[in-house]
Formats: sequence, C-alpha cells, structure tokens
Amino acid sequence: MMGFLVSVVSALFFPGIILRVKSIASGRKGPGILQPWKNIAVLLRKASVFSPVTGIIFRIAPAVYLATILCSMLLLPFPGMGSFLGFEGDFVLFAYLLALGKFLFILGALDTGSSFEGMGANREALYSMLAEPAFFILFGTLALLTGHTSMQDIFSSFRFAGDSSFIIGAIAVYLLIQIAMIENSRMPVDDPKTHLELTMIHEVMILDHSGFDLALIHIGTTLKFCLYGMLIACFVVPPSLTMSFGGGAVNPVLMRFLQVGICLGIQGVFAAMIGLLESFRARKKMVRNPQFIATLSSIALVAFFLALLLTFNLMAP
Repeated sequence: MMGFLVSVVSALFFPGIILRVKSIASGRKGPGILQPWKNIAVLLRKASVFSPVTGIIFRIAPAVYLATILCSMLLLPFPGMGSFLGFEGDFVLFAYLLALGKFLFILGALDTGSSFEGMGANREALYSMLAEPAFFILFGTLALLTGHTSMQDIFSSFRFAGDSSFIIGAIAVYLLIQIAMIENSRMPVDDPKTHLELTMIHEVMILDHSGFDLALIHIGTTLKFCLYGMLIACFVVPPSLTMSFGGGAVNPVLMRFLQVGICLGIQGVFAAMIGLLESFRARKKMVRNPQFIATLSSIALVAFFLALLLTFNLMAP
C-alpha cells in the first residue's frame, strides 16, 4: 500500500515540476508547481457536455480509464514492503489493467464518430501495441534472473552486484522511462502542446471531453506517470537500508521515512528529466515512431539474452 500512497503524493507535484523545468529552460517565469492541479480543480467543478452522436462508451471511458490506473497502483510494490494486491505473475495483470483503460479510452474516441479522433485512436493503439512486447520481455528477463514472478519479489531479489546486473538494471530503467513517455503520449512520439492536426495523437482523442470527464483523464495521466516512476524507484532504492550512528542501529521507522524520501526524490528527478527532454528534444517524424518504439523490444532482448547467459541456460549441453 505504501507504493500506492507514495505515487499519489508524487502526483501532486509531478506535472508542476515538468512545467517549471520547461519554463526555466525556455527563459520564462512560468506557472507555479500546483497550477496543473488548480486547472483540474476548475474542471472538476464543471459539468460535462456530451454530443448527441456519442453513446455510453464515450461517457464511461474516462471513469474506467482512471479506475484501471488506480487498480494498477494497488499492485505497486515498495522497497522492502509488499504491494496491497501482489501475487505471482502480478505484472501481467498490471500491464493488462492499463491496457483495459487504454482500450476503453480508444473506444471512447471512436464512439464520437469523428474521423479526426479515429486517426488519433489508431495511432494510440499502434504505439501501445508496439510498446507492450518491450514491457513483457523486460519483466520476463527479471523473472528469469531472480527466479520470481511477482513484482515485489523481483525487486526485492534483484541486486546490483557485478557489471552484468548494472547493465540489466540500466536497460530496465531506460525502458521504463521510454515506455512511460510513450504511454503518456510525450516526446519524442507526441507533443501534448501540439496544435498541428495531422500529428496529434492523445490531444485529439480528448477534444470532445469536457468538464469533470476531462479532469478524470488529466488525473489518470498524471498518476500513470508516477506509477512508472515508482517502478523505477524500486530498482534504485534497496529493500533495506543499513546505517548506524554512534554504534547503534538507526530506528527502522526512520529508515522507512528515508526510503519514502528517496522515492519522492526519484519521482522529482524523473519529472525534471521529462521537462528537460521536452525542452531540448524534437518530436520524431510520424513515420519513424513505429520504428523507434519497436527498437525498445530489441533493447529488451539484449537484457534477456544477457540474463540467459548469467543463468547458464545458453551454456547447457
């Protein structure tokens, strides 16, 4: 449950840090850190407007999108602690809960009957489909290396001991960052501030949403970013911290607070990194996005074969 709570707290400042970093990088004063949540608060007080063309799918899609993300967060582990709903193979449910929310979101865009939103939904489905193998290859690699299939046991058993483990850990963090950027429609595959119709993906899918429903979508997107940030933190933060002062061991409660602080710090660094990348990185050409996303699976395969070598599965007679 701690992973869920840390992710929710991180979401309070995550989008604001991205905006502040982008503002500073471009030489502007920019909005405050809490401005994105102030905008969401305004939307929450507004009623949603529905086109007579849309049906029930369009109306329930934002709520389902947010609900699946919240359920996925209940599967998040925390260093040294189990997740609220963790079990063997929980990363499969984790991935497909997010996929279910994305599926309803895409259906909602198609339900508007707009060819413009259908274009964005088509691209969103393609990018998610191409990113999915990289995620499963990555966690299959970690399961092979650690001998466990639950996220809590995987992160608790993974140790940075030797060059190979550092390589696999670096690849895992890189892939999670890139998957987070793709799943949240950020640079280099999409630009949340774009106004060029032919290259819009996520933004075109939410054009018909308004008021309370639009607020749910923005909340879900922010939580999804923090969800991936928590997975990255599980790689970096050790399950237990052993420190002593004056010959006496530090209180375990203090160590837990220290772990929480490190996790929040990692989320902050993650948000700042996204702001910097989007400030100095151009969006890729639309025709190159599928190739870029498919390359992530190839990188994940490098970690997989390295794990096979470490477990001597390739050296068996």
